[in-house]
Amino acid sequence: MKTPKTGMILAAGEGRRMRPITETIPKPMTAIAGRPLIDYALDRMEEAGIETVVVNSWWKAEVLEAHLAQRKTPRIEISREEELLDTGGGVKHALAHFGDTPFIVANGDSLWLNSLSPALERLANLWDDAAMDALLMLFPIHGALGYRGTGDFFAQPGTSIRRRKEQEVVPFAYMGVQMLHPRLFEGAPDGPFSLNLLYDKAAEAGRLHGMVHDGMWYHVSTPEDIPATEDAFLAGHTLKMV
Repeated sequence: MKTPKTGMILAAGEGRRMRPITETIPKPMTAIAGRPLIDYALDRMEEAGIETVVVNSWWKAEVLEAHLAQRKTPRIEISREEELLDTGGGVKHALAHFGDTPFIVANGDSLWLNSLSPALERLANLWDDAAMDALLMLFPIHGALGYRGTGDFFAQPGTSIRRRKEQEVVPFAYMGVQMLHPRLFEGAPDGPFSLNLLYDKAAEAGRLHGMVHDGMWYHVSTPEDIPATEDAFLAGHTLKMV
């Protein structure tokens, strides 16, 4: 399918691991190489042809919204939350923006560089509406700068994926970028809940899938991660220009 014209960036959370930076700004406003993380996510959406991006806000919402008001493209619509709704609740709160077609969602602090083609275009091209309710972007944990976890998913034949079991190490981390269908939210609870609840639902139905990113990804979790991330990110840009 073609890349959706409307997407969403999740930017409402407190970003506690990034304190003290996030005591005054939301985590997606954290600067990497002189620009807030959320601007890079907006760049990736714009270059993929997404024309309107819904951004949810809660923590330091005024700071985030004032910054986004300065950007002309893509067009930005704010989904302000009266209480923090977590990832699943935040997307459900904004569903009216997406109609009945699949849409792309990215975490506001997810930082990546494309390979030969925009990753979000690849995600849309891989989407199979008959087989999928969720398609997640994954990255090999051994190549993820700053990543300290044991992985999130194991890739199976085709695009099928399964979750990491307890005390298991798996090869791929979830990047915080995904394509979802609104039908995934049918029967979802009101109020705050995690998208993990819906991933489990999709997995049980055999409709949870993954795509391994073929570019670069930088996991920015704490203030201590920033210098190494900036060096690697700028080096990645240089490599792409050569």
